[in-house]
Amino acid sequence: MIKGGKFKFSEEYKIKNELTISTKLGLSDAPITYFRLGKGTDISKESYDCPVLYIGTAGFGRFNLNENDRVQMSENALLYVAPKTLCGMSAGTESGLSYIEILLEKEINMNSVLKAGEVTKLKNLLDYEKGSIANVDLIGQDNLKFMIMAFDEGCYLSEHRAPGEAIVFALEGKGIINYEGTDYEVNEGDNFKFDKNALHSVKAVGRFKMALLLVK
Repeated sequence: MIKGGKFKFSEEYKIKNELTISTKLGLSDAPITYFRLGKGTDISKESYDCPVLYIGTAGFGRFNLNENDRVQMSENALLYVAPKTLCGMSAGTESGLSYIEILLEKEINMNSVLKAGEVTKLKNLLDYEKGSIANVDLIGQDNLKFMIMAFDEGCYLSEHRAPGEAIVFALEGKGIINYEGTDYEVNEGDNFKFDKNALHSVKAVGRFKMALLLVK
């Protein structure tokens, strides 16, 4: 699993031509898998009995739902797939595709902004609030939470520790993450890993949006 600090999924787990690769991310016991599809490759349709969340991390491709529904997936895009929905994936012919798959519990707290079978850019799900930090929880269950945060200019989270591991997805603008005493600049497309109980803070440089996946 990735160590605490700044990284990019697309660099840590590179897409490889003609290969389809799946890697368990090892965040606690949560069923979270990282998929890489080489350009022009695909995964046949299958279904789960539970809800599934997909987060695009690099490249471009298509998700094929049920009989004829097709949606486009790209970096920092989100797709919710309802239980028992047939779902297959096809990578683009130029770049390939990588994404995160999260198998959710059957009974979860889900924000109504998520519509089954619709792809949405994460940064478009939350607006800025003047002089404030805005937060919207998208998914919540006992061992996992996925949210978006929008920091107005100069806003910050003071140093704190979280009860689980977490992954940051930088969606828009620039932020400074202080992690165990060291400052890291993060920009759109960057990721950051917080280890359990690690001391950290987040400050916006201008306006800044990020998504946070917390696993307890």
